[in-house]
Amino acid sequence: MKKLLLASFVGLSMSAQAQYWQQSVHYDMDITMDVVNHQYDGEQEITYTNNSPDTLHKAYFHLYFNAFQPESMMDVRSRNIADPDRRVLDRIGGLGPDRIGYQNVRSLTQNGSPLRWDVQGTVLKCTLAEPLLPGQSAIFKMVWDAQVPEQIRRSGWNNKEGIEFTMTQWYPKLAEYDEDGWHADQYVGREFYGVWGSFDVKIHINRDYVLGGTGHLQNPEDVGFGYGGVKKVRLGKNELRTWHFAAEKVHDFAFAADPDYAHKQLQIENGPLVHLLYDPKTANKANWNKIQKGYLQGYFDFMAKHFGKYPYDQFSLIQGGDGGMEYPMCTMMLGSGDTFEGFTGLFVHEATHNWYYGVIGTNEAAYPWMDEGFTTYAEEECMNFLFNRGKDNPHLEAYRAYVYLDTSGFREPLSTPADHFRYNRTYSINSYSAGALFLNQLEYIIGEEAFAHGMMRYWQKWQFKHPKPGDFLRIMELESDIELDWYLSYYKDQVKSIDYSIAAVENDNVGSQITLRRLGLFPMPVDVLVTYESGREELHTIPLVSMYGAKRQKDVEVHEPWPWTHPEYTMYVPSSEAVKRLEIDPSKRMLDIDRSNNIYK
Repeated sequence: MKKLLLASFVGLSMSAQAQYWQQSVHYDMDITMDVVNHQYDGEQEITYTNNSPDTLHKAYFHLYFNAFQPESMMDVRSRNIADPDRRVLDRIGGLGPDRIGYQNVRSLTQNGSPLRWDVQGTVLKCTLAEPLLPGQSAIFKMVWDAQVPEQIRRSGWNNKEGIEFTMTQWYPKLAEYDEDGWHADQYVGREFYGVWGSFDVKIHINRDYVLGGTGHLQNPEDVGFGYGGVKKVRLGKNELRTWHFAAEKVHDFAFAADPDYAHKQLQIENGPLVHLLYDPKTANKANWNKIQKGYLQGYFDFMAKHFGKYPYDQFSLIQGGDGGMEYPMCTMMLGSGDTFEGFTGLFVHEATHNWYYGVIGTNEAAYPWMDEGFTTYAEEECMNFLFNRGKDNPHLEAYRAYVYLDTSGFREPLSTPADHFRYNRTYSINSYSAGALFLNQLEYIIGEEAFAHGMMRYWQKWQFKHPKPGDFLRIMELESDIELDWYLSYYKDQVKSIDYSIAAVENDNVGSQITLRRLGLFPMPVDVLVTYESGREELHTIPLVSMYGAKRQKDVEVHEPWPWTHPEYTMYVPSSEAVKRLEIDPSKRMLDIDRSNNIYK
């Protein structure tokens, strides 16, 4: 057992970051696959470092495959929620013994001492043989066997596109411990949260299989077949190949395996080497070929310019056969699909998760909107660029979904944990659409320049650190010099609506008096575009008093702030011309649920 002087493996010292710490972990795994019976045997040695100020007396491991059994929490939840995921429905309940998933832990030790453990659903809880003090490391050794479930959701075999194994959430994974304690969340259907660390994984599998996933292949000369053009290794009929992967600074490890994978690779200029693995029999080969012709390069260039440079030197785009799902340094996605734009959109979304799920690493279970929403925002911006859509605001589809939810009576606070929304559609709109619009509306509040700088500053400061909503908000406050706590509170914790209207306009020879009315309970700063009889336009902005400042933007007239307690506000516009037209929020970035009362003619 050794003491570490560093607060985390990413090199942040306790003295430099006195208020920040995070745990770190290293996995050494040895896996032997039985491809006929869809099972495997595993051994792992986990070096876990307690960088917290707390003494730990227990630990938790996720056993995700246990979710794919009749009467599991995932099964029962899917059969009882009003709008079940169509990919799951009641399929888990129909799995027979040879098609269910399980992870059966046979032994577990801490520094050589056997541990007692208890399994409840998809979580194993163990009592430590000796307390793990702050700054100390422990070595956990585990032996287990597992059965890969028939594909239901994300992971498994026998999926609809014929990919043999999609191995995600497949190993006993140490749960995260942070300032909020252990995150021993049951796997009910949604998001994940893991410990930053490194992986060294050896996978022994039938010689005919080709693998791709997280990390770097350490032995391309041994496995051959497409990695660097090495000739295929000749082995006996029943012999196994060993695929050896290593990954640094990641919080999960995933791979896929299939004997029919074709493999191509493309070096991105000033970016990663991209591996593409797909089954030529079921994939739309035209899409897989076309995306290599400028679109991958354009994608990584756009993301680097606007959201941060991808920090790894490898990325794998893998036909996983079940929708799309993100994992560190790779994405699993459908290989078929008729339209190239739809195929590219799926890639862009799942790959962009590597920024917010993979590198920023927010707790998705608690804040799914910070991953799905931020990813969706960047996706729409990127697709607008890649396909020359020319949209001033590429997020209007998300706005329409938001208005539907806000006016449907089914809205729940954004702060609801991912698995605990009453309806799947509420989770989806909240996490994807409302999460993206949190950023789009924030850009409206603080201005485009401050927002753009803030997104890059967030990337630079919070890589590999699991930030929370307040951490992101503080970046934007520093960049804009505007107080924003009110915005996070209203948007995340409440379900109040935004609705502003133009109540009255009075013209005289020296100007116009404009009365605005707040109809909703969510207060906002208000932009008003004034058009005069001559066609001349002026943009005016009324800050919210809680901002204690206003956005910095050229050619904008800033008025006195509007107190949130006041339902009406009167704005005076001096001009010898009469006002011909007024419009609240001409950029359409404010989430006003009724735009019909935003225009005066």
